Parts: sequence; C-alpha cells; structure tokens
Amino acid sequence: MNQTANPARILAYDHIGIRVSDRPRAMAFYQALGFVESASFPLFEANEMLSPDGVRINLIFNGARAPDAHNVLLDAPVKRPGMTHPAFIVDDLAALQHWLEAQGIVITEGPHPIGPRRIALFIRDPDGNVLEFNQLIRGGAQ
Repeated sequence: MNQTANPARILAYDHIGIRVSDRPRAMAFYQALGFVESASFPLFEANEMLSPDGVRINLIFNGARAPDAHNVLLDAPVKRPGMTHPAFIVDDLAALQHWLEAQGIVITEGPHPIGPRRIALFIRDPDGNVLEFNQLIRGGAQ
C-alpha cells in the first residue's frame, strides 16, 4: 500500500447503514427513538432517517431474519471484522434510560463511564444490532 497521506480532509460523519430484517418493525423502533424517514431508496432496499437534530441513519431492508436476533459480529464465538455499532450522543442519558425502561427496551450494558469523557449505555434493536448512547462529561478529555 502506498504510504502517502490522503489529501482530502474527512470533515464529518454522514450516516451509518443498519441492516434490518423486518421493515415495519424496524421503522417503528427507530421512529420511537426519534428518527423520521426523510428519503426512500427502493432500488437499494433502503431509506434515510433523520433525527430532529440532524443525525442520519440508513435502514437497509434486506436482512435475513436470524433466530433470537443473533448478531454475527458480536454474538458468534469467532469475532469477524466489521462495524459493530453506531454510537450516538444524547443530551440526557438518565432521561433516555428511564424512557427505555418504560418502553420495555432492554439496556444490555450500562450506564457506566467509558474513559474520561463519556457515560454510555447500550441497547439492541429488534434484529440484535447494537446501539450505543453517550452523554459527554463536561471537562472530560477529548
């Protein structure tokens, strides 16, 4: 591989694609989290969803249903390369935690500090995709 540095600056993160197996079920779940469909891409079996504060995700609707929402990247004994989860920043992790509990959405880990700059909790969507939610700690290292 050529060791020259990339001449283009990476300015921002645009979105993450999340593969799901059941469009109505996934749409209901992500809409409850606050995302609204902003575009549909039938040719690609996908959509774009947007939070009120401009965070984008794409749902990819061609996933095979797995028994017990088995996540091949995280739940299998052999840890294969791949993206394991998106991590979102929220303004009030405690409010999110209470809402998740009231909705019956299982918190699979946390809330707990991860390093000096954030407190995190993790959930899974109906297909077993892991979602991380962080509240940044003021004064924490960047």
